[in-house]
Amino acid sequence: MQRQAIIIGLGQFGMSVARALAERGVEVLAVDTREERVRAAAAFAAEALCFDATDQEALARTSPESRDFCVCAIGDEAREASIICTALLRQMGSRRLIARANDDLHARILTLVGAHVIINPERDFGERFANQLMHENIRGEMALGEGVRITEFEAPAIFVGQALGQLQLPRRFGVTVVAIRHAGSDSIALPDATTPLEPDDVLVVVSGEGAVSRMLERSEKK
Repeated sequence: MQRQAIIIGLGQFGMSVARALAERGVEVLAVDTREERVRAAAAFAAEALCFDATDQEALARTSPESRDFCVCAIGDEAREASIICTALLRQMGSRRLIARANDDLHARILTLVGAHVIINPERDFGERFANQLMHENIRGEMALGEGVRITEFEAPAIFVGQALGQLQLPRRFGVTVVAIRHAGSDSIALPDATTPLEPDDVLVVVSGEGAVSRMLERSEKK
């Protein structure tokens, strides 16, 4: 059965989320107060509507309770609207409610009114980009949930020639390798605890916040 989502707020972030979900086969209902944004979203969304999401009656007609998830992506220019919209979506029975926050206070309020997940795209991107600047090995990072990240990075030189079993990354650093891309190959291999890592191998790992940076810092010092 096709998954369904509501995306409210079609600024740069909301539009990107709506488009990416639609490309992945999700039936997207896109909402914004600006007609030009709604027209742009209509090119890929299953439905695009122009209305004020703080209008309780109008919002209720979108049936948030029947959607797999709802995203309130209203930006910093309308913080009050984002809080009201989030509260209404929760009151209407949203199963999974994701809300965009712009700072810690905003995040706390959104949590209090019922958001299940809080995201801060600007801060999250800044943190990921800072890690890439500090550690050239890191190719990319993505948040999986509260305090959990998936990171892709080139194996440090000190890892080359050692097997994952020898490195004991989960015990030493709280870092778990879930996949390996070997040098010169586009395919992903499952980790093997006994096979030595090769130069230019790329590791895909799951870890807590900051664990990969701490591990790479220690590796770079040796």
